[in-house]
Amino acid sequence: MRGFDKWLDDVLESDLPPEIVAVNFNLYDDGDGQWSIEFVGADCFDEEDSDWACDEVFTTRDDPFCWESEASWEEIQEEAADAIKAYLDEGAHAEQLKQYEAVGVGFVDGELELVYQA
Repeated sequence: MRGFDKWLDDVLESDLPPEIVAVNFNLYDDGDGQWSIEFVGADCFDEEDSDWACDEVFTTRDDPFCWESEASWEEIQEEAADAIKAYLDEGAHAEQLKQYEAVGVGFVDGELELVYQA
């Protein structure tokens, strides 16, 4: 996921809506070893109901981060979660990301994994 940190820096440096209370990174299998991830800002969070990520007030759907990898979807989710956790530890805007109630990651048709919760 080379370049992910730069992409996320650009997202977090943009004018994000103040209504965002939690963030999810939606993963997509684009086929033929192509994957993409989008940043979604939601205006609610409920640890018991992963549908919170559907209450979008901001998304990078038109400008996702894309990469190639010959891996299973499980490996891709783990790779993405590791990249997000590393950003939360060392990223330029980690503190900004930690101001949200939660940060999740997962495929749009699967279970969300919380990688951070305030």
